[in-house]
Amino acid sequence: MKTSRRSFLQKTTRNGLAILSTGSLTANVIDQAKLNTDQAEDLYANTLPIKADHVVRSLPENMVWGYFGADVPPVYKVKDGDVVEIQTVNPSGVSRTNPEEFYTKNNLPLDQHAQEVITIMKNVKPEPSGIRGHMLTGPVYIDGAQPGDSMEIRILDMTFPAPFGVNSVWPGGGGIPDEVKTRETFVYRYDSKHKMASLKEGVEIPLKPFMGVMALSPPADLGRQSSIPPNFFGGNLDIKHLTKGSTLHLPVSVPGGLFTTGDGHGAQGNGEVSGVAIETAITLTVKFIVHKGKALKQPRAETSTHFIAVGLDKDLNKAMKMALSEACAFIKDELGFTFNEALSIASTAVDFEVSQVVDQTLGVHAMIPKSIFTKKKFDYWS
Repeated sequence: MKTSRRSFLQKTTRNGLAILSTGSLTANVIDQAKLNTDQAEDLYANTLPIKADHVVRSLPENMVWGYFGADVPPVYKVKDGDVVEIQTVNPSGVSRTNPEEFYTKNNLPLDQHAQEVITIMKNVKPEPSGIRGHMLTGPVYIDGAQPGDSMEIRILDMTFPAPFGVNSVWPGGGGIPDEVKTRETFVYRYDSKHKMASLKEGVEIPLKPFMGVMALSPPADLGRQSSIPPNFFGGNLDIKHLTKGSTLHLPVSVPGGLFTTGDGHGAQGNGEVSGVAIETAITLTVKFIVHKGKALKQPRAETSTHFIAVGLDKDLNKAMKMALSEACAFIKDELGFTFNEALSIASTAVDFEVSQVVDQTLGVHAMIPKSIFTKKKFDYWS
């Protein structure tokens, strides 16, 4: 396998926040980013790089702007069980007409990653019918996946190819749209030694990266779908617990599944109430596992400590009811309890959190703790 540019960066400093030891790019990154050795340390110190079977680079030909669809041709084909590195960008704050301006205005380096973003913004076209959404990488075709199966997506690693992220507020956006009078963009700069993002002196947000968007294709009869509202096939779930070491399960609707991802987040509070999180580029490494004949109605997720059930609806009350129904169904069907027992367990031990309230279709997720089931042993990969 040919080593990607970002794989080299990650091996050089054990992270995507990298300074090359040789070459003209070194001076550019050091001078413009003013990163010191401590800042270049790995966000996940003492972990070895994960060897990927494939690398999907963040090149214009590998990007799709804002939508999913069964007719979107895959940019890469992998096998069931393969480990895949997927490079993403997050051009929040960057305009199509003058993408360079964002970097110069905010004293950010016009390094190789920035040049990739600029090239993508100048060359990737929005969906012709007017569908709008996130800048995404994919889709990736997983050999063997067929409708009626489910896809297990193990999140093995996440690294930052750029040392900053962006949050914004704007009139008409977020959870209190009428109260926002002016648009403003905030650049959060990363301190990887302390695993923090700084808005300004005295405000440091712990970095907890995750992908806002991870999706399989919708069924062909739904046509192309915007990446903004989440749905049963995944998409813009914005569940902050889907970090390194977590697992997402999605229903397969089309041959190959067609996995697409983007909308990386450096950190997010439940609700994502300004309309966005700390929007950031992330290099995602995942393992795809096809579960034949394991049909799902809604996304499910798992961490080393919790099972996660998901509810989605334009009405937050209905999203809550769906999350509760899904949690009860999981406890009943997967863990072997009656429905009434499952509802009792949900009422006494399960936390229901609002994922986000800003993406048209709203999200609630149920956090089911594994620790309460003392007679059961749950094997987990991470």
